[in-house]
Formats: sequence, C-alpha cells, structure tokens
Amino acid sequence: MLRRQPFVAAAILCAASVGQTDLRSQTVVLEPYVVTATRNPEPPSDVPGSVRIVGSDELINTPALTLDGALRSVPGFSLFRRSDSLSAHPTTQGVSLRGLGPSGASRTLVLLDGVPVNDPFGGWVAWSKLPRLGLDRVEILRGAGATAWGNAALGGVVQLVSRQPDSGHAMIQTEGGTDSLASVEFVAAQPAGNGVLELSGSLFTTGGFKVVASGDRGPVDVAAWQRHRWIGARWFAPIARDTEVRASVRLFSEKRGNGTLLQRNRSRDSLGSVEVVHHPNSGLRWTASLFAEDESFSSTFSSVSADRTTEAPASNQFAVPASSWGLAWTGTIDSGASGTTTAGVDFRDVRGKTNEDSAFSNGAFTRRRVAGGKQRIAGLFAMHSLDLAGAVRLDAGVRADRWDDLDGFRRESLISTGEITRDDKYPSRSGWELSPNAGLVWRASPGMRFRASAQRAFRRPTLNELYRPFRVGSIITESNPDLNTETVATFETGVDWSCDPFNASVTLFHHDLHDAVANVTMVHGPGNFAGFGFIPAGGIGRKRLNLDSVVVQGAELSATLKIGTATKCTFEYLISDARVRNGQPDVALNGTRLAQVPMHSATLSLSWAGPSGLKVTPRIRAFSRQFEDDENLLPLAGAVVADLEASVSLGSSRRLFVLVENIADTTVETGKSAAGVTSTGTPRSAVIGIRIGL
Repeated sequence: MLRRQPFVAAAILCAASVGQTDLRSQTVVLEPYVVTATRNPEPPSDVPGSVRIVGSDELINTPALTLDGALRSVPGFSLFRRSDSLSAHPTTQGVSLRGLGPSGASRTLVLLDGVPVNDPFGGWVAWSKLPRLGLDRVEILRGAGATAWGNAALGGVVQLVSRQPDSGHAMIQTEGGTDSLASVEFVAAQPAGNGVLELSGSLFTTGGFKVVASGDRGPVDVAAWQRHRWIGARWFAPIARDTEVRASVRLFSEKRGNGTLLQRNRSRDSLGSVEVVHHPNSGLRWTASLFAEDESFSSTFSSVSADRTTEAPASNQFAVPASSWGLAWTGTIDSGASGTTTAGVDFRDVRGKTNEDSAFSNGAFTRRRVAGGKQRIAGLFAMHSLDLAGAVRLDAGVRADRWDDLDGFRRESLISTGEITRDDKYPSRSGWELSPNAGLVWRASPGMRFRASAQRAFRRPTLNELYRPFRVGSIITESNPDLNTETVATFETGVDWSCDPFNASVTLFHHDLHDAVANVTMVHGPGNFAGFGFIPAGGIGRKRLNLDSVVVQGAELSATLKIGTATKCTFEYLISDARVRNGQPDVALNGTRLAQVPMHSATLSLSWAGPSGLKVTPRIRAFSRQFEDDENLLPLAGAVVADLEASVSLGSSRRLFVLVENIADTTVETGKSAAGVTSTGTPRSAVIGIRIGL
C-alpha cells in the first residue's frame, strides 16, 4: 500500500494525529532573518523573491544520508542527475534550482558563510566537504540573488550558514549501516584568548552499491564506494568596539570508486577565509572578507564492452590543479523613513588546468592533453529598500560586473616522443554584464502578503566548459573556447498566506535563458568524424554550444499544517516546464525538454514528536519522467521514494536514531546510455546512530 499510494499513506498519518492535545506550554518562535537576498540580515517577509529556510533541526532529522539528500526535500533542488553525493561523480554535482538548465556546472551559486564553494575549475559542488551537524540553517533563494552575488546566481543562491560558536558547546554524531557505511562528525567550541575557537570534522566511509541496473550489469560492475574526511576550525574574537574578526580554515580529502574497477577519482581541497564585521547599533554596518582556495582533482574513465564483460582505460585525468581567491566589502546604512541601502564590491580570481592522458593502445596511453586558463570577475552593486504607503515595500538594485578570460590554451602531444600535435592559444576575452533587479511586497493583512520581482543575471562558462573536452564511455564531448556568457531574465509573482496553524505559499515564475551552454549531439557512431575521431557503434559525439533561447516556467506550491505542538505536515510541489525555444545552431532541438528536468516533483513530509522523547519523520518524494539527453531519445522513468527517520531521547542531550532511505527499494533511474544501459540511484539503505550534545 505504501509503495503504490505513499501520499495517501502519509495523509492518513496526518489525519490520525488530528485532535491530539498537547498540554505542554507553547513556545513563541521568532521569524528567522536571512542574509542571502541582499547580504544584509532581513526577515523573509521583506524578501520579494522565493526563499526557503531549512533549519538545523530539519537538516538533522530529515531522513537522508547526505546533506544534499536532505536538501532534496525542497522540490526543484537537484544535482545534475538524480543521484546525490553518496554515489554521484563529483563533476555531476552541479546544483539546479527549478530546473534552470541543469548541467555539471552549477547555475546556482553555493556559499558557506558567504564564501563560494563551487569548484573553481568546473563549477560543481563537492557536497561531502560541507558540514551538516554545525549548520544553523540553509537559505535557498530561488530565482534571485544575482544583484547581490553576481556570477553563477542565475537560478538562485544556496547559502549554508554555520551556528555562531558557543563556548563550551560540543556535539558528536556517529552512525553505521548497510553497505559498510560508517561515519562520525563532531563540532566543539572552547574559549581561546578573548574569543571562541570552534573545531569540527568528519570521517566517512561506505562500501557503496552498484550503480548499473541489475538487468544491465556485467562482470565489470562493482560498487561505487567512497571515503572522505575533513577538518575545520573557526575563530571569533572582538578586536574593537562593535567590531570582531572571524577566521576559518577547512581541509578536505576524498577517494571514490565510480562503479567499475578502472573508474576512480580523488580530491583534495583547502579553503580559508578572514572576515571583519563592524556592527554598531546605529550608522554604517560593514563586512570585509578575504578568502582563498586551493584544490587538486584526478579521475580515471574507461570504455566498457557492450556485454559489460571487459573494460579498457579511456582517459586518465591525472592532475587538475585549480585555485581561486577573492575579496568583498559590503556596507549597510539605515536611513529611517528613507529606507535601507546596501552596497559593496567583490572580486574573484580563478585559475586552473587539466592534465590528462588518452588514446589507450597496446597497454598504454599514447596522447597527453594539457588545457586551462584564468578567469577574473569584479563587481560593484547597490540595493535600496523602502517602505511605501499602504504597507508596500519596494526593493531595487543594480550590479555591474567586469569579466576577463585570460591565457586560455590547449596543448596535445605524443607521450612516446613528446611531439606536439596541437598547440592552441586562445585570445583573451572580456566584457561587462549588468544585473538589475526590482521587487514589491504588499502586506495586504497581517497574515497575507503579495510579492513580485524581476531581475537579470549572468554566468560565465567555467574553465572546464571552455577548454576541456572529455569522454565518458563511448560519448565524446568537445570543449568550446568561444562560448558566450549565459544571461537570464527572471520574472515571478507570488502570494503567502499565514493563519496558524496553516501556512501556504504559491509562486509563478518565468525564466528566459539566452546562450545556454549545452552539450549538443553532433554525430552518432560508428565512424570517423572530424573533431571527434573514431566513435564506435552506439557512441555519440557532442560539443558544448550556446543555445539561443531556453524558457523555464512553472509554479511552486508549499503548504504547512501544524497540529498541536507535536505534529507538522508539509507538502511542497513544483511544476517546471523547461524547453528549448530556439535551439540555434541546432534547430532540431526546438521544443525539446531540457535534459535531466522533470515536469513535476513533489515532497510530502511529516514531523511527529511523541511521548518519552520519541520523534518520527517520514518523507515521500515523487518526480515525473525526464530525459537523459538533449534530443529526448533516452527517457528516465518517474518514481516515488519513501524515507523514514525515527529517534528517541536517551536523556542528557543524547538521541538514538534509525534512518531508512528508499524504504520500498524503488528503482530510481539516474542515467541511460545510447546503448540502453541504465544507471540507478540509492537502493534501500539503513543506518543506526547516536547524537550526543555536551
């Protein structure tokens, strides 16, 4: 019954709790502030865009094995494919909101306490290097944020906000489960000088599961295992009246197996930042920050025979060093009746290259490729908020960015002799982008508000998209150093209604995306093709191209019902019609749906706090059919997935929990090759753990 009609089952659970009486005293919960919309703390009710706050309790208690798996409770939040970071290759962990042109490179900016964590070289996000236990909340700003943050915020901004360090506070969580999964994460804060030092870290290992569907597997298919670890430190201290310094450093390393014996990858990352915050009771408030990141990445790829009995090396991306550094200054001043003004500047420098071997023959690689470049983006922005007559609030802003692509190159040689077979040096390119925004909020009554907003945003293609071709199995994708900047015009309107114990929100949106970077199918194998070489039967040759126009439009619906103080039911739904309006230069794509975007996705969740510290949190996710490819020839079936977490208090801030993801062991199709081989997502997985607060 649960597998066939999960939404009905969850509705019955909600209905069964109606009428229950909880005589415990009620706690008044103040509205949290968000910082992502304008870089200035403000209540969500003042934000004209669509913002979703995922609090620390929801993050910890959501029945998901990973942080990004927990965020998938928000319909429209997804990685490039349906797999989460438990099994997805790092280069496919690009974040998409509302299905706005998903790809391995995120069209959503992801921040940790204001610092970008999108990969410098490729734009994807290594979710396993980010904390979960020490977070205060995650702010998901859909379809907005470009005026404040600039490049890469086309679809919105996801910001992870850490808890303020609390001297003497500590928490540790350890768990073990199926597929040899074991992990521990901790966070602890202690006085240090005149400030507070917080240490945090995580160890994680899993034997993984086989990512190829059971009917398509062969001897080459093995479990996609993973091992990672990270450690971080943050220091907060006052340095003057109303001024404090915040410094942080994080170190991360990871190894993964990607489903066959020959396909593996490895990552290392170091990220540090220093921030000075001046926050007087009146006058100018400002924040100045500096950050730097250095990382290395390597990955091997193979070619598998049609019967999946043998595999051979296809390429060895043996070194991808990348680094970035940046700085920012943001100031805010409240002028009473004249409103609030926030302005600032920011800058980011990115550089990286790929070193890889290819053309495996007679037991060895025969060709070497080195490609990469530099990218710099500097921005200046100003935003103003003003309360007008009639309970109307106006937000308006503008941002100007200067971008430069420098020192791009691609060099290929024969490994045996060192002979240079290709030596491309690409001319530097530069340009300016303008990102204006405007929004209105009308508080029609204490429990009702109407909102509307519009903005323009941009994204420069990553170094990976510009300069690095790649091969996965028999699919070859060529890079394109001439890619144009993506731009999008976003319009949305919505209404929010709050009447305890019921809250609801509806948003209608329209995104008009131009020059969308896409992997466009050019040729089908078998045969030799200019620019691709030999492509075997069932193989595909693709090239990164700008599509003239893509339209993503639809609606978001959210409703929450609180029943007493013990039960809360939440339903969220997204319809996203994402289509190519003008596929120039490939008009055959006109009218096709964007790859990896379902038309419908929904989540139904329940949180119930029972006697003796018992807490039960079931979740049901549903999504409709989507397509693997740009030509819409490879459909991926829709699915309904049920998850559950149950925990019980052991007293003294200790809690024992059990988590089961994909209870019904539903097959979730995550990918499909031209030869018909289907990849699948997380099967039924269970963990048991304990969380201890000190």
